[in-house]
Amino acid sequence: MGLFGRGKSGGMMNVIRCDEPEYLVWKWRPLGQDANSTTRENSIRYGSSLRVKAGESAVFVYKQKGDIDIIEGPFDDTIKTANFPVLSNIVGLAFGGESPFQAEVYYINTSGVINIKFAIPYFDVFDPRFLDYAVPMSVRGSINFKVEDPRKFISAHRLIDFSLDRFKEQIKDTVIRRVKSVVCNAPGDHGIPVLQIERKIDEINDLVLPRLKADIDDYAVTLTRLDISSIEVDKESDGYHELRHNTAHVQTAQIQAQSAANVRNIDDMQRINATNLNESARIQREEAQRAQRLQTETQFIGAHALNRQADVMQTAAQNLGGGWGAGSGSSGINPAQFMTNMAVGSALGSQMAGMVNMMGQNMNQQWQQTAAQQAATPPPMPGASDTAYYVAIDGQQPALTKRLSFSPWCSRDS
Repeated sequence: MGLFGRGKSGGMMNVIRCDEPEYLVWKWRPLGQDANSTTRENSIRYGSSLRVKAGESAVFVYKQKGDIDIIEGPFDDTIKTANFPVLSNIVGLAFGGESPFQAEVYYINTSGVINIKFAIPYFDVFDPRFLDYAVPMSVRGSINFKVEDPRKFISAHRLIDFSLDRFKEQIKDTVIRRVKSVVCNAPGDHGIPVLQIERKIDEINDLVLPRLKADIDDYAVTLTRLDISSIEVDKESDGYHELRHNTAHVQTAQIQAQSAANVRNIDDMQRINATNLNESARIQREEAQRAQRLQTETQFIGAHALNRQADVMQTAAQNLGGGWGAGSGSSGINPAQFMTNMAVGSALGSQMAGMVNMMGQNMNQQWQQTAAQQAATPPPMPGASDTAYYVAIDGQQPALTKRLSFSPWCSRDS
């Protein structure tokens, strides 16, 4: 950065560029001059060389109207009307295009990511079940952010005295406030146990991130990353030991209550199963009785139908007899009703005869099957006769006798 040559009117020609290795916002000024040390700091001429690297933007802020021109990199050219639409309306073509104009030039890093580390000292966190015991804990982490909209960033900040360190401190205060708020309220709002909060870093990080993005957006920068690296609990504190002791008692009571509930559930299930078993047995008995009744009714359906047919025929006969004398004329016979009764009686007689024949065939078939079964099965052998017979020789019973048994079923030749 420096001053090179002279213009046609004797003014200095500038080379405007940024060679800073790490920055967010950097204000250009001539070589060797401090801020606000000379009136020529913001006096720039047409024809000066402007160099803007990729990933950065050069912002020209004009004091005449407060308007800005933004030149996005990469750009390496001279300052002229074609590239600066706002400037062309401010400065005329007098003095051969070398007339000076007042502008502040700022370089804004739009590609680099600024990292801020934070460490929150010990603060108290309470379990909503035991509000008398404060557990101290601390949080460490870092955030990354960058500028995506230079125009928005310029509108939100006074760039003339912009300090990255001061800007970092502002953002760091916001981060600490938001992280502390989420960690303190996590046990009550999200059910994260205080004694297990060290193992819930990912959940805490996910809770902080969306809220912190909205806060950082107020600074006209974009939050690109949040990393909570550790949540440290002071395990030597009295609050930690008291909370651990009381939590253990509560867990024991919960386990006992759960065990008692499980026993009650088992008893209830056994009672319900026994009731269901008795009910199932009752239903099975009723179904068996119903099936037996249906079987009995099926077996006697023929006789039942025959009785019904007999009732129908009796009714028909009565109607047939009633046909006489019901007509007009001297004979008192209704021919139409007489013929109808004859037809109905004939049909009923044929149907009844068919049913009687069918029942007779069925009974004959059952009798034949029974006779065939009896013929195929021989009768049981009767017991042998226990009658004793003796042979006498010359009127005397010999000393050696033999008892004979005869079966009445033996043949003559046996």
